[in-house]
Amino acid sequence: MIDITPAAIREVTRFLKSQQHSPEVVFRLGVAPGGCSGLYYTMEFGPQSATEDQIYDRDGIKVAIEKSSVSYLNGLTLDYSEDLMGGGFRFKNPNATNSCGCGYSFYIESLSHNYKSETSETCLGE
Repeated sequence: MIDITPAAIREVTRFLKSQQHSPEVVFRLGVAPGGCSGLYYTMEFGPQSATEDQIYDRDGIKVAIEKSSVSYLNGLTLDYSEDLMGGGFRFKNPNATNSCGCGYSFYIESLSHNYKSETSETCLGE
């Protein structure tokens, strides 16, 4: 299960309205190998979910998570905040055993066997 803060919901809703989205569009959250800590978060708006996706409804937003990413995102809180450097989504993952200062790359020791590590010297936040 994931949690999306009211600020993040407002930002996703704002984006969807600006794109005049169709009802079939879902907000996809996932995990991919790479980044400075071994894994990084992915977000995109896409077509209706695949059959193996887990679908959550958060305040009218359909959130789709690939089956392979569910264990990495379990307990995740997605937030949105603005500061002097601009606005952005923030990921708070209680399962992460290591993360980079960029906030996008992370590692979970107990699940390390599921993805081949493809760490990079380049920080995703730079």
